[in-house]
Amino acid sequence: MKSLTVIARLMDYPSAELMDARWDMINFVREEKSLSPEVQESLVAFIDQLCTTDLMDAQEAYVATFDRGRAMSLLLFEHVHGESRDRGQAMVDLMAEYEKAGLHLDARELPDYLPLFLEFLSTRETPEIVQWLQSIAHILALLAERLQQRDSGYASLFDALLGISDTQVDRQELAEKVATEERDDTPEALDKVWEEEMVQFIGDQGSSCGQSDVVRQRREELGRVQTLHLQNLQPSAVNAAGER
Repeated sequence: MKSLTVIARLMDYPSAELMDARWDMINFVREEKSLSPEVQESLVAFIDQLCTTDLMDAQEAYVATFDRGRAMSLLLFEHVHGESRDRGQAMVDLMAEYEKAGLHLDARELPDYLPLFLEFLSTRETPEIVQWLQSIAHILALLAERLQQRDSGYASLFDALLGISDTQVDRQELAEKVATEERDDTPEALDKVWEEEMVQFIGDQGSSCGQSDVVRQRREELGRVQTLHLQNLQPSAVNAAGER
């Protein structure tokens, strides 16, 4: 399903190559029979919006949307398992699915990174695609509503995936739930997380490496927020995910 590859590209970090592929992506979407006319037009509108935006502005908007806080994380298992040990096993199981499909991934990207997962799905038959998307529909719906309430055009990508999955969502109930959430992407929220994790780090006397995994991960996330928009990086590709 070529439209899944298009959505995967659009959901990844913007690049000059992505902008140049504007008309190819539009043609793929318009030719995709599995998409309703409404979904097709929504995706085409987002492609036009994104690909006519200044590249630097698009990259900064992407960082602000997906790389600050965890509520909009594109790592699927973070929304299911958080930092629990179950997350590691879930990623091992997903990697096994990729390998069974004949996909061998670069170790630089986590297997539950949503654009990478969509590229895997694009190689499967429609019934299997629908089954997989239905299994994560609750995550897709939550992210779609959060994006909608943040007035982000990226919401159309998640709505398209819900449409492909043929999943019915109580949007009013979901909207009410999201409206009560405390934003975790504000400077104040990020500072609070940093302070709490530094306290945990200082109190962790048993760490042989000098800092906890949580602190190290958060430092990497904050570093990515600070430098991502300065780099001209590539979107992930099938069989070899790109490191952002």
